[in-house]
Amino acid sequence: MITVQTIFKDALSLNPVERAELIDKLYHSLDISPDDKIDSQWAVEAESRIDAYNDGLIKADSADSVFKRINRL
Repeated sequence: MITVQTIFKDALSLNPVERAELIDKLYHSLDISPDDKIDSQWAVEAESRIDAYNDGLIKADSADSVFKRINRL
């Protein structure tokens, strides 16, 4: 019988990229009602933000600054 512990132990033998791919596949397997429209809208928004940054319309904050702001909420 295969157990979660056995699978986990085997997964630890994978290289980091393979483990990340496994995590991604497991994570997406939990999504019982995928909504491609929402994913598509987020992709458009992300591209729009990247374009705005590249065009100098918005600036980036450091991770420290972002986490400090989050922790204040």
